[in-house]
Amino acid sequence: MKKALIAYFSASGNTAKAAEVLAKAAGGDLYEIKPAVPYTSADLNWMDKGSRSSVEMQDKNSRPALVDTDARIADYDVIFLGFPIWWYVAPTIINTFLESYDFTGKTIVLFATSGGSGLGKSAAGLQNSAPGARILDGRLLRGRLSEAELKSWVEGLKL
Repeated sequence: MKKALIAYFSASGNTAKAAEVLAKAAGGDLYEIKPAVPYTSADLNWMDKGSRSSVEMQDKNSRPALVDTDARIADYDVIFLGFPIWWYVAPTIINTFLESYDFTGKTIVLFATSGGSGLGKSAAGLQNSAPGARILDGRLLRGRLSEAELKSWVEGLKL
């Protein structure tokens, strides 16, 4: 496989765990997408329409600020991009990340964690934020993740 970066945003730690196993399975480097203002549990309360995450997800133009833009995207051919599913799509901070770099000619493979929903329309919702990139729906990663199983999945992508 080509040189891979596993970039991920994790609000509660679940996506971070999945990204770590995926990085080992893919032989890739890890990069954490960090919000400039960390999310609190109150921010993530999806049942509160006034919570930060609810407000951001209601505004498709919301672009939460990042701590940094130090990912060396140019060094990689394939980017595995991970996030928790919020309201059936990627959190808007993922758009911020994609719009902060040039992904032209890159392949982006999505992976997500979720308590119940799938990837939904995440790929379609992110395409405009990464013009020139090929974005692939990857898979939902939850539960006990086997490095061997993920390695088989990555190899099956034939990237």
